[in-house]
Amino acid sequence: MFAQFLDAVLRTAMIKGRASASSRIEAPPARVYSIIADYNQHHPRIVPPEYFKSLEVEEGGVGAGTRIHVNMRVMGTTISFSHIITEPEPGRVLVESDADGNSATSFTVDPVDSGAATMLTITTEFITKRGGILGKIERFLTVRTLQGIYKKELSLIAKYAHQMLPADTV
Repeated sequence: MFAQFLDAVLRTAMIKGRASASSRIEAPPARVYSIIADYNQHHPRIVPPEYFKSLEVEEGGVGAGTRIHVNMRVMGTTISFSHIITEPEPGRVLVESDADGNSATSFTVDPVDSGAATMLTITTEFITKRGGILGKIERFLTVRTLQGIYKKELSLIAKYAHQMLPADTV
């Protein structure tokens, strides 16, 4: 009982953050979504390798129910985490969430130009590990870092969708 109370008090001290980036992808939404949702073949090819040191499928591999384990190197530190994949809106929204509820990254695919192209938005909502001024600094740095990573990832997705998949692959 006390542990739950303490956890609740500590969580209220934490600070919520949100990082987001969007880009137009010159490929149909179904193609872009299939790239994002396929953690066996495509997704490992669209994450910036300077940050993502490994992305391993633990269960499933395509869409909802997939479990992944990731090792990242960010700001000189290696972090390791696992995510569970859900599809709140299959074909449009895919979400990677950690088990403890501290972060969730969504990929939202919206059609542009009658479906000839895609507006892809990557958004992460997170809770800092610290409260107070340190939490605010952590949030600022996390948002800036994630936005940079997402810009690179969006560029990789655009290139991959346009150049590496056959035109009839959806």
